[in-house]
Amino acid sequence: MTMSDTATLSAPEAPVQAPAAKAVRNDWSREEIAALFDLPFTELVFRAAEVHRTHHRAGEVQLCTLLSIKTGGCPEDCGYCSQSVKADSGVEATKLMEVQAVLQSAAQARDAGSKRFCMGAAWRNPKARDMPAIIEMVKGVRQMGMETCMTLGMLDEAQAAQLAEAGLDYYNHNIDTSPERYGEVITTRSFADRLKTLDNVRGAGINVCSGGIVGMGETRADRVGFVHALATLEHHPESVPVNALVPIKGTVLGDMLADTPLAKIDDIEFVRTVAVARITMPLSMVRLSAGRESMSEATQALCFMAGANSIFTGDKLLTAANAGDDADAAMFARLGLKPMEGEEPLRAMKAVGGCSGGCAA
Repeated sequence: MTMSDTATLSAPEAPVQAPAAKAVRNDWSREEIAALFDLPFTELVFRAAEVHRTHHRAGEVQLCTLLSIKTGGCPEDCGYCSQSVKADSGVEATKLMEVQAVLQSAAQARDAGSKRFCMGAAWRNPKARDMPAIIEMVKGVRQMGMETCMTLGMLDEAQAAQLAEAGLDYYNHNIDTSPERYGEVITTRSFADRLKTLDNVRGAGINVCSGGIVGMGETRADRVGFVHALATLEHHPESVPVNALVPIKGTVLGDMLADTPLAKIDDIEFVRTVAVARITMPLSMVRLSAGRESMSEATQALCFMAGANSIFTGDKLLTAANAGDDADAAMFARLGLKPMEGEEPLRAMKAVGGCSGGCAA
């Protein structure tokens, strides 16, 4: 069964109210966000569901596919990443994939129901010699009728402009965690470097995908700081991926957290994080990302109820295992969900010039 086969199983959806720029706040305080986290769980999920249903179709989930187009050998020291040269994870460095091989993978993803094809390269930043092939990949995937997303590390203004000219729809660059926790996870680039790349992407007119990872041994205060950093950006990211750490042996965090209670974030706390992201960034797509393969269907259902409305489908996310197309199709059938149709709220607002703080002008 493909994901599109589940479309006839869903109950009719109530009309979604037109997105309203005034619904977006960029002045959240940490105290307000902490108060949301502290709400009784059922009250928090209820509030998040109300926000979600105001701006999104509750029974639809966006399907995305992620492909590693250049694996391993990254000079960064991100403590969670098996592709870092600092990790003893067994991941071998590869060269950039050939354009045609990437397009074949994109065609397979499209046929399985994915609407967006995301391509990731384990680089600190792309080199000039890499850009022609990257641009051909973007153009080729767009010609298939799919949305395109890239994650290539840091970008300067010129590189962002090149990708924008090629028609790139989204650029992913996660902030990973709170500004205070960041230096304990990564030392080879700063939190400010992350924000600079987001500024360059915005300046080029590309939609932003930016989120982070929870379950890295951080405190709730760090999760508050993580959401706060995104929710107070001048323009909220169009996509906010929320990842649960997959502790990989040989990585700094994987070895540090192995066989400890911190090796897996509590499911309820993870759902709380999704719900707070939905409330504070009401028009953004909140993506349930890495870590799903270890979550029960009940936990994932709670995430969807709390406002998650995007997932990565397929058997692998870069180098980590993922639930797989068949498992997701079966879950969608049981939950009465269907693949998302239509435009995302923030992009729809941009198309009609209705943004005010929620998206790029």
